[in-house]
Amino acid sequence: MHPERGASVIDGARSVEGVRRRNLGEVLRLVHEGGPQSRARLTAATGLNRSTVADLVTTLADAGLVVEREPDQTRRVGRPSPVVAASHDVVAIAVNPEVDAIEMAAVGLNGQVRARVREEADRLTTPEEATAAVARILAGWRVRELAELRVVGIGIAVPGLVRATDAVVRYAPHLDWRDASIGALVQESTGLPVAVGNDASLGAMAEHLFGAAVGHDDVVYLNGGASGIGGGLIIGGRLVGGAGGYAGEWGQNRPAILDPTDRRTDSGVLEDEVSRARLLGVLGLSGADDVVLADALASATRVDVIEEVTRQRRILIPTLASAVNVLNPSAVVLGGFLSMILTHDADALIETVRAQAMSDPAEDVTILPAALGDDRLLIGAAEIAFAPLLADPLA
Repeated sequence: MHPERGASVIDGARSVEGVRRRNLGEVLRLVHEGGPQSRARLTAATGLNRSTVADLVTTLADAGLVVEREPDQTRRVGRPSPVVAASHDVVAIAVNPEVDAIEMAAVGLNGQVRARVREEADRLTTPEEATAAVARILAGWRVRELAELRVVGIGIAVPGLVRATDAVVRYAPHLDWRDASIGALVQESTGLPVAVGNDASLGAMAEHLFGAAVGHDDVVYLNGGASGIGGGLIIGGRLVGGAGGYAGEWGQNRPAILDPTDRRTDSGVLEDEVSRARLLGVLGLSGADDVVLADALASATRVDVIEEVTRQRRILIPTLASAVNVLNPSAVVLGGFLSMILTHDADALIETVRAQAMSDPAEDVTILPAALGDDRLLIGAAEIAFAPLLADPLA
């Protein structure tokens, strides 16, 4: 065999196989993100021919990644097309360590939550303690809820700065973590591949794919939680991490406080002034979750509560107006307690943001509450665990 010709044949075979694997990933991504779809719809979405899509679906089904269901028998026109759905027996483990608890969920490739737990903490959890908790909970699930299921990996959403190159948590101020190799610790403890990301950035991705920002390719997301205010950016349909992976730290910016009487700290950053803890304090609540907080704010009639919500809104608005000016998003999504501040009087907040922003970028922007509720960070964490599978389903 002529060596040059042999090399060309091998390279060509590799190229064909590479294209096929990418097509498998695209079909799997479509049913994962878009839900069950007919083969006909997948054919139209991919631009591939029907026989190719049929072969790809069969390969994914044989691998246990999708299931095919009978088509809608009420259809009267044309030949019914089988419906393809992502498997609920393939799961990713999502983890969100916070200052007051560790949350974990097993999220199916079809979006179904197969298991979930929240373990309250009365003190800050170290990376080693968080790792031990993840390993213990997962071990229990493997013999009960997740028995016989395929676990593809673990995604961890951390309220802090996560370096993109090696997934090290450089600094999570509210957890008091510095240079924490949480991904390596969990991988060693569980034997599963682990991905780590900033919690708010993962929340932005989740809302873009499945929540309030579906259909919006340019999105500013701000999340308010027990650890402060973080955020994420979707630009041109892609999550923006920045040079080191640290983009979106809205809470660490110094706010423009237009009325000096609104200031509660001498030189605090945004999350010092717009604060979940301050809302809980004025309501007289301690350790309440977001459901309790939302209910309390929705029914609040006391003057001091309303004044505190209004004060926080006044401080948040210039930040949102600056985001609109700089990034020109089509949607701003507010999660956690920030969504409660929005819904307290959404129309007034939106109009004030538009009044403080430049008229042209603010003209068509919409400001929305996050739609995924308490699931947003866990769904985002599951997505980064699913990413290698979606990129190459047969790897």
